[in-house]
Amino acid sequence: MEKQKVLFVCIHNSARSQMAEAFVNSYHDDKCIAESAGLEPGILNTLVVKSMSEINIDISKNKTKDVFEFFKTGRRYDYVITVCDEASGQRCPIFPGALKKINWSFEDPSSFTGTEEEKHFRIAKVRDAIKIKVEEFVNSLKV
Repeated sequence: MEKQKVLFVCIHNSARSQMAEAFVNSYHDDKCIAESAGLEPGILNTLVVKSMSEINIDISKNKTKDVFEFFKTGRRYDYVITVCDEASGQRCPIFPGALKKINWSFEDPSSFTGTEEEKHFRIAKVRDAIKIKVEEFVNSLKV
């Protein structure tokens, strides 16, 4: 059976979409192939890298990518999942052939304030929520 192709999109491709991509490719590569990209690619969030390393997933060498570059090259996906707020997700291009566009709204780690420890705690909560959504999504697939 052919693997489902999934694209995760957020604003900067520096946190939420990177985490979602990593969960799919680390735990569900038998069913899916995931990529991630941003509307305005930024810099990989070092606290997110640290948070993912705590659960033995290394994203430290990942680069941020531009969703519009993916679109221009004609990449095709079965699912396009935005992991930012719905208004930002509406800015994502429509990928021809995608079975479905889905929005999962998660808080943006780049907006977190407080001490490093407080930000780290909030990032871990977002990370765990994304992991649960990815599990639910993959389990719902008919592959």
